[in-house]
Amino acid sequence: MAVYEISPARGGAPLARPVELICFALIVGQLVYLIASYVQGSWLVLPEGGHVPTDFVNVWAAGQLVLQGNPAAAYDWPTHKAMEVVALGHPFKGYFGWHYPPTFLPVAALLAMMSYVPAQIIFLVSTFCAYVFCLRGIVGDRSGYFLAAAFPAILANCMAGQNGFLSAALLGGVLLMLVERPILAGVLLGFLTYKPHLGLLFPIVLAASGHWRTFITAGIVAALMAFASWGAFGSETWTAFYANIGHTSQAFLSDGWADFGKLQTAFGLVRTLGGSEPLAWSVQGAIALIAAGAIAALWRRRVNDDLKAAALGAGALLATPYLYTYDLMVLAVPLAFLWRLGRARGFLKHELAGIGFACLLVLIFPFVTAPVGFAAVLVVAALIARRALAPHSVSASGQQTA
Repeated sequence: MAVYEISPARGGAPLARPVELICFALIVGQLVYLIASYVQGSWLVLPEGGHVPTDFVNVWAAGQLVLQGNPAAAYDWPTHKAMEVVALGHPFKGYFGWHYPPTFLPVAALLAMMSYVPAQIIFLVSTFCAYVFCLRGIVGDRSGYFLAAAFPAILANCMAGQNGFLSAALLGGVLLMLVERPILAGVLLGFLTYKPHLGLLFPIVLAASGHWRTFITAGIVAALMAFASWGAFGSETWTAFYANIGHTSQAFLSDGWADFGKLQTAFGLVRTLGGSEPLAWSVQGAIALIAAGAIAALWRRRVNDDLKAAALGAGALLATPYLYTYDLMVLAVPLAFLWRLGRARGFLKHELAGIGFACLLVLIFPFVTAPVGFAAVLVVAALIARRALAPHSVSASGQQTA
């Protein structure tokens, strides 16, 4: 892989041939897999009738309960599960829980106005477009579309019918807009509170770096969303949500209902290796504190804004204990900022290999069912730390060029 030249007059020159071929193979491979899964009845629609159980069913079922005038029931597991059975048209083992705050219920209700399969497709396509446009904005030219569409976590997000595209678009949009459009960045950060665990480091970093307009705007937007949902759905819905948090933590972080190997975090790694829950929380807490301190210190320094954005994007994934493969769509954001840095200043020796290795780790998850995604985040964090420790040390001998 090599650095490619930028030609503003042409909107950006093509990617170097090896990069282009790898991206093309990933795009085609993921698309073929989705089509084959649909034809074979393992995605969206079952051959014998009914729909394939995926995470999206929890969104549609919650939305139906809202439309029926009973939004608090989305947090009652038996009632919500019964609506999921209605959505799929057949009973199924397990349960896809609704863990989102009431501020996300309007989105669920809007989707539930449509039939199940069209709603899922529209949700995936619309959020994918938002993600691709965000990555294009970060990369800075049309090659961003190609790079975004090749990211290997796309397949996991589509198969699960999840919101990884939306999370990546919102978090990436915050980091992209922060310097030049701080108010808009704050609005997007307020929207990101639909998944509050992805924003754990933002208050610390924004306060430490003095981005108060973004900080305050995000708080106002989050408060307005909460107030609006309280007015629309009642205080009992918020009470049910807070009660549900404890059930969710117990089921997925303590009891491992979804398999600890699927958790792409330090917590998941420790539990997968047989460590105790207290040990897992200790390791997770230590990593979160280290990430928070290091990133806050970096953001107070006079260093490249792209480097700061990459660090915060990776740190957001390191800080949370609750992260699945589809959430790794967010990892495309720090990778895009690293790519932009490398294109502008030259890639450090082995940096492109590191980026490729991180993508490979995400790609192989379906074959190993282990926290390889956490390893991918660590690889990206190490690449960012290397840049941060020597931000001006790229010499001609240390670059890879076309």
